[in-house]
Amino acid sequence: MTRYQNTYGPWAVVTGASSSIGWACADDLARRGLWVVLVARREDQIQPLADHLKARYGAEARVVTADLATREGQAHVQAETADLDVGLLVAAAGLGAPGRLPETDLDAEMPMLGVNGQAVVRQAHSFGQRFAARGRGGLVFFGSVGGFQGTSLLAHYAATKSFVQGLAEEVRLAFGSAGVDVIASVPGPVATESANVAHVKLGPKASPAKVAHGTLSKLGKRATAYPGLVSKILAGSLAFLPRWRRPYVIQQGMGRMTPHQQM
Repeated sequence: MTRYQNTYGPWAVVTGASSSIGWACADDLARRGLWVVLVARREDQIQPLADHLKARYGAEARVVTADLATREGQAHVQAETADLDVGLLVAAAGLGAPGRLPETDLDAEMPMLGVNGQAVVRQAHSFGQRFAARGRGGLVFFGSVGGFQGTSLLAHYAATKSFVQGLAEEVRLAFGSAGVDVIASVPGPVATESANVAHVKLGPKASPAKVAHGTLSKLGKRATAYPGLVSKILAGSLAFLPRWRRPYVIQQGMGRMTPHQQM
């Protein structure tokens, strides 16, 4: 707790905090003694988390509602945190939708690109500069095991996670010398709200709490975290396969998926 408070405190920003991994990260950070800015689209679902953090840990929490798929929403997060001494960003917001790319509604795919790609770049740029100026801080990005190769039923999603992985690796080089810790988390299947909504069957799933703790405990120690046993097994087994073969293995392990739908 002391290390986290001294290095990444007093405030942390968590995007996608209304559910799943974002919610779990906010809870984990409050337990470590940080105050948390909770960012999500739905205020009615995020206010209970703010109340929970204050009641259980005595943590201050600021609720920021923003649609990170839009430039206005991305800028709003910066404006609403400008007066705070933020030392940590956890970019947990993400969109994903199953389906074969030729059959998808392209207009419905664009918000995914905004949240998983553009918003992460803007956050890395703005918060990275803020942390570098103060000489300490941390950036946490969420990729996916699916981001290390194409995935036929999650082609766009996998591509955005590949982008996040590459961005995190470069940002670590860019800001590491200024005292900013950067980590890319690479979960396997996770029991998230998005997966439940889409009825995605991915076999054994790690809990959001396990992913959050396994990621945050490695910040400042590792460049990449593989939270959960399934993540470690998948990443290890895929590493020995040629890249062209990996998508087939991933597809076989995904089971039946619903037709494309936006989440």
